[in-house]
Amino acid sequence: MASIKKTTKVVKKTAEIKTVVQMRSDLADKQNDLIGYKKGHKMGELTNPRVITSTRKEIARLKTAIRAAELKEDK
Repeated sequence: MASIKKTTKVVKKTAEIKTVVQMRSDLADKQNDLIGYKKGHKMGELTNPRVITSTRKEIARLKTAIRAAELKEDK
C-alpha cells in the first residue's frame, strides 16, 4: 500500500513587530530597489527578471500592513 505523505506549509512569523515608521522606511527602500531593477532590466543587466515581480509583491504586502496598522490606530 502506498504511503500518504502530508505536506504542511510553514508560515514565517517575525518575532519582532514593526512600527509604521519602520514599515514606511522599508517601503521606500523596496520602491527604490524596484526602480533600479527596472532600469537594469531595460539595459539587459538584470540576470533574474523574476525579482521585479517578487519586489512588487513585497511592496503590496508592506502597503497592506501599513494601512492595517493605520486603521488599527484609528480605533
